[in-house]
Amino acid sequence: MDVDTRLAEDWVRAIAAAVEREHERLTELDSAIGDGDHGSNLRRGFAAVLATLDGSDGQDGADGPDAPAPDGGPGALLTRTGSTLISKVGGASGPLYGKAFRAIGAALPPPGQPSADAAGLGDALAAGLRAVRDLGRAAPGDKTIVDAWTPALDAYREAVAAGAGLPEAAAAAAGGAERGALDTVPLQARKGRASYLGPRSIGHQDPGAASTALLFRALADTTAARTA
Repeated sequence: MDVDTRLAEDWVRAIAAAVEREHERLTELDSAIGDGDHGSNLRRGFAAVLATLDGSDGQDGADGPDAPAPDGGPGALLTRTGSTLISKVGGASGPLYGKAFRAIGAALPPPGQPSADAAGLGDALAAGLRAVRDLGRAAPGDKTIVDAWTPALDAYREAVAAGAGLPEAAAAAAGGAERGALDTVPLQARKGRASYLGPRSIGHQDPGAASTALLFRALADTTAARTA
């Protein structure tokens, strides 16, 4: 299974659906150690992304979720997703996820070249993580998105190295991200608004790590649906 434009679009739509379903939980997590707007910000951002995909934002695009995917390739679609998030989402999550998706999109082959396979998507996901770390200056253990994305990428690459295809590697990544998100609970935040709380941030799950787990679970569900 290769990464084509339809797969990229289905992944973005699955993330948007997950955010819509879980936005209240994400906001509750953020209310404990942050500004309390993580879920609402991501909900607004991915609603704008869907509007862009559906062409209801006044720009050229598809006419709906069942219309043919744009022909600019998966990289262009994910880059556009990132740009929309940067422009529409407030707080830290917009720039972080926006830069990540733009980096993922830029790392995928352009139209006219062979599509990315499982290993190629792994390289793109690694580019996304680098973008997050470069912007947020966060490392594993800081209680951020990085604490879910890093084990997700590690699990993904281990699965690919063992001969797994894209659906299996994505499932491994989702499990890694979910474990990483839970592992933020005992950590003391060292970045972002949560870091102002010092030891009081211990005992709470990082909302960015939680939303990152949604992102990777959406990828796993999307790739699994292709094989059903």
